[in-house]
Amino acid sequence: MSNNSHSLQVLLVISYVAVIISLIARLKCGGGDVILPFDIKREGREILQLSPENLRSRMQSAFQVRTETFGRILYCSGPTSYPYHIKEHEQTNKHNFPSFSVTGTSCALRCEHCNGKLLKGMDATLTPEELSNRFSEIVGKGGRGALVSGGSDSQGRVPLIRFRDALIQGKEMGLEIVVHTGLVDNATADMLSDASVDAVMLDIIGDTEVMKGVYHLEGGTQAMRRSLDLLCGHNLSIVPHILVGLNYGKLSGELNAIDMVSRYDLAGLVIIALTPYPNTPMENVSPPRPETIGRIMTIARLGLPKTPLLLGCARPMGEHKILSDKYAIDAGANGIAYISQEGVSYARSRSLQPVFQDVCCSLTFRNYT
Repeated sequence: MSNNSHSLQVLLVISYVAVIISLIARLKCGGGDVILPFDIKREGREILQLSPENLRSRMQSAFQVRTETFGRILYCSGPTSYPYHIKEHEQTNKHNFPSFSVTGTSCALRCEHCNGKLLKGMDATLTPEELSNRFSEIVGKGGRGALVSGGSDSQGRVPLIRFRDALIQGKEMGLEIVVHTGLVDNATADMLSDASVDAVMLDIIGDTEVMKGVYHLEGGTQAMRRSLDLLCGHNLSIVPHILVGLNYGKLSGELNAIDMVSRYDLAGLVIIALTPYPNTPMENVSPPRPETIGRIMTIARLGLPKTPLLLGCARPMGEHKILSDKYAIDAGANGIAYISQEGVSYARSRSLQPVFQDVCCSLTFRNYT
């Protein structure tokens, strides 16, 4: 055998070993949803094209997966970041689960769909001392926990590291703390692990061009995978968010995003939808239809049958919200944030049992552990 042939064989063996090691690492991080009977991309594209009549059949399959795996409780979340009141439920403690921004309204990215608007609904805690004081206030008022978020830097990361001690103090007070991180580096993942936060949320985008054009971020989808790898490697409870219609109301990368996160052991998956906010480049964009949200959630349910699936709070209000509630229920959602009264009634008509919890929907997985 020539030296060249021997060298080629050695390189091939090394390549195969590297692939196997990578797969083992993913499987160690991954749970029961790693090997999938449902082809998210291929069958997902089919579901997106189905007639409404044929869609119902696939949604019924998704609903059956949900009831067989998780039972019939529908967790209805109403974190106290916003007042929430329907006929069957009213928040009783406005301090139960507020949200904080460690950057106030500041965000370097100024994404096309948000332009910092979402930060205005959060209380500013610009220093570790402020955050720690607010944690103490929650405890004193009988609250349960908080969401810690903020605007991103130019690399898509929320500047959280200097809040390490405050997060640790909050956990020592007995609070449940959910952190919205943006992209993460190893130092941030280390800090979150040290603080023993209860859940980590980050937005997952499955289209590199959308990531660049809307979020103004380079690095492509590989940057998303790196963040997921780091969080998984630190044994953190990951609850990704996928925003339907991020590309100016059109679908672009949502199936890739679902497929990407399906490779990990998730604590939950939250689906949200584009909400056109005033004074943003997307203020006149039509959001995706509720039926489209239902299709995406059906794909997610069938593709991740053992992962809690939630319809999140960031979505259009009014009639759109009522319809998206109903589609989410039909698609097999485990929970819905700020559900409408019509959604509650519809859930009962599907023999589901609504259970209210005034905390972030990302903590729904705790009900199954």
